[in-house]
Amino acid sequence: MANDNFWSAFVLLLLILDPFGNLPFFIAVMRKLPPQRRLPVALREIAIAYLVLLVFMFGGHGFLRLMNLSQPSIEVAGGVILLLVAIKMIFSTTSEIFGGGEGGREPLIFPLAVPLLAGPSALATVLLLASRQPGEIWTWVGALSTAVFVTGGLLLISELLLKWLGDSVMNAAEKLMGLILTAIAVNMLLSGIRSYFGLPP
Repeated sequence: MANDNFWSAFVLLLLILDPFGNLPFFIAVMRKLPPQRRLPVALREIAIAYLVLLVFMFGGHGFLRLMNLSQPSIEVAGGVILLLVAIKMIFSTTSEIFGGGEGGREPLIFPLAVPLLAGPSALATVLLLASRQPGEIWTWVGALSTAVFVTGGLLLISELLLKWLGDSVMNAAEKLMGLILTAIAVNMLLSGIRSYFGLPP
């Protein structure tokens, strides 16, 4: 069961982090920096995003108690957010979602760490995972760490990937990820509604 939880959480987080969809934006920001600064900046921003997501994961249960929020309400809210992100993945480009890069300034937290990686959908998802099954917290940490590692690795070789695969393949991969995320979002939304009304799964 723990292994199933790990893989389902890993796939969900990888879809939300959307490495293929974020590649063009990541490349556009990195190209504005001197070549010698690209790798250190990329590693720093990935690490910051990971730390932000970890904080939300470990603080999620306490946050829900503090705000007096119920589990079904978080599931419904998370489902709605994921559905909106999935729709944007299918019908929009990354530049339309996040806007253009900043001049020649070196990015710090914004826009690469937040919201490109640790965006509202990712934050809501780790919050939901930790609050729904707090006893599995280390499973969720492992899934998050693996998803961030894979996403970070793909972003670090983003220019090579774009050269090898081409824009059309990258766009098709993002649309496919958006379609899968849509199904996950609808399932999460329905699960929250069922829990709220006490309906059987």
